[in-house]
Amino acid sequence: MTHQMNRRALIKGIAAAAVAVPVVGTAGAAPAFAASPAAASVASADSLAFDPDGYTEITTTISTGDGDKEVTYHFWSAITYVTDPVDETYQSLTVSVPVSIDGTAVDATDAPILVSNSIGGYLPSSVSTNTGVSSSRAQLAIAAGYVAVEPGARGRTLVDSSGDYYGTAPAAIVDLKAAIRYVRYNAGTIPGDTDKIVTAGTSAGGALSALLGASGGSSLYDDYLSELGAADADDVIYATGAWCPITDLENADGAYEWNWGTNTLSSGEEVDQDVSADLTALFETYQSGLGLTADDYGTITADNLDDYLLATYLEPSATSYLADLSDDDRTTYLSSNTFITWDGSAATFSWSDYLDHVGHRGKDAPAFDAFDLSAGENNEFGLDTTEARHFTDYSLANDTSGTGGSSLDSDIPGKLDMMNPMYFIGDGNDDRAKYWWIRTGTKDTDTALTIVGNLALSLENLGDDVNAALYWDAAHGADEDPDDFITWIGDVTGYTG
Repeated sequence: MTHQMNRRALIKGIAAAAVAVPVVGTAGAAPAFAASPAAASVASADSLAFDPDGYTEITTTISTGDGDKEVTYHFWSAITYVTDPVDETYQSLTVSVPVSIDGTAVDATDAPILVSNSIGGYLPSSVSTNTGVSSSRAQLAIAAGYVAVEPGARGRTLVDSSGDYYGTAPAAIVDLKAAIRYVRYNAGTIPGDTDKIVTAGTSAGGALSALLGASGGSSLYDDYLSELGAADADDVIYATGAWCPITDLENADGAYEWNWGTNTLSSGEEVDQDVSADLTALFETYQSGLGLTADDYGTITADNLDDYLLATYLEPSATSYLADLSDDDRTTYLSSNTFITWDGSAATFSWSDYLDHVGHRGKDAPAFDAFDLSAGENNEFGLDTTEARHFTDYSLANDTSGTGGSSLDSDIPGKLDMMNPMYFIGDGNDDRAKYWWIRTGTKDTDTALTIVGNLALSLENLGDDVNAALYWDAAHGADEDPDDFITWIGDVTGYTG
């Protein structure tokens, strides 16, 4: 850490010296500054040094909740964030820094930095061909005057010429941590406040965003990061945004059956009810073991979890949705959904009626550790030339692939820990993010509502600031309040521009 602090002080001194050398930029843009000879020598000697002048200037129009904004920004393309990458196509990031919004100059020196990934399904994600700011969240970020970083990462389907899978667990989280370390390593030269990094992601990307927030500063990943030549910096972040996170994988099958076990598949067929009952029982034991508490409920167990989710998330979600409708549209909706009782200001209904309203479950049983190893999560725990493996004792004991053994492979427990934010939250990691934005849809049957409920409540029990909510009638991947998230970043970081 001493080395890191000394290096940051050196870079800040170099950056200050560089300010005296203006460079004429594109008309209307904020002035850029050339690095001094001393800065150039540091860059040449350090392959992970951020090049402050390596940008392209771009002007674009971005639609926001406050209308269209013309944003001029500096864009750094495909920066490899480790010295010994396995695959630079995925292990690179882009940086976008606003310099002008609607003709007014912007100084993003102290702005929060949004690190927004585009990972889905634990699949590989690349920014190597991006020619400008890409994701909608990153666009909204720069339109608000923030810095946006978009990292790529390896994913579970990548196979090398020897047939080895090189993007399975924990590759994705290791890569994202390396990206965070790159940003923090370049404090003082990369624009933005590297102590105010906010992560964002959806689905598996949401799980990884939550994991970044929960696992900050953990030494569990050090050997992997060292092997890649990650920057000599920490990977602590300030705040996390997670949408419909596919996480807590070793307990996700049981959570899914507790939540959706009574619903049929879209074909109308029931899943195996014995399997569903077995997994539900496993979840009941897990839920009790969490020891989570909530006001008015005491300890949250499988027996009162439905009531807790109804009162805390589902009924408020329906209430907000109905309140925003016109009188005619509200009347029409309620006439088609008579299970809802509406008193003019609040919606109430039962858990069983809610399940009937959702209708069909999205996945068979088990939903994540499939008996035949066909689930994407089985591939996520592949190793070497083995494409997919079991990661729960229950599915291993019921294996139908013909490749199951008598016990889980010895590396599985450790990798499960490294892939699960609940592990670090349960351990009370002091270096975790302390601000959380968590969202999912009430009709998202890609996972269970308990995943979001337990994640949020476990953080609240630690005293963190948690902004969690559900989108009524929304499916997997929904993001219905993107501008609110951007505003929230400013609120929790204290940044006013």
